[in-house]
Amino acid sequence: MSTRINRIFKAIADPTRREIFNVLILATTALTITQISEQFDISRQGVTKHIKMLKEAGLVEMKQTGRESYCLADPTPLKEVYSWITAYEKFWDDKLSNLGDFLDNSAKQS
Repeated sequence: MSTRINRIFKAIADPTRREIFNVLILATTALTITQISEQFDISRQGVTKHIKMLKEAGLVEMKQTGRESYCLADPTPLKEVYSWITAYEKFWDDKLSNLGDFLDNSAKQS
């Protein structure tokens, strides 16, 4: 598995990071770290660390305007995760279909 997809999985493994990402997606606009921090029961520094992980995974873009840092969600890297999962979806669909055929044949023979 690529280093990039590993970073994405690591970033979305944490429920707080997933929620921060969700807040940014729902906002549909860039938010300051302070605006994000106000929505969580953790310190601004804690939120900043989570945002850094999301940024390293490519899920958040940061823009500096004066003294404020603005965060904007970028869901594009999740397409790579979707592609990876889709391969397993086909695998399991095939396996379940084969199991269904096997059970149908077993029932007919009984």
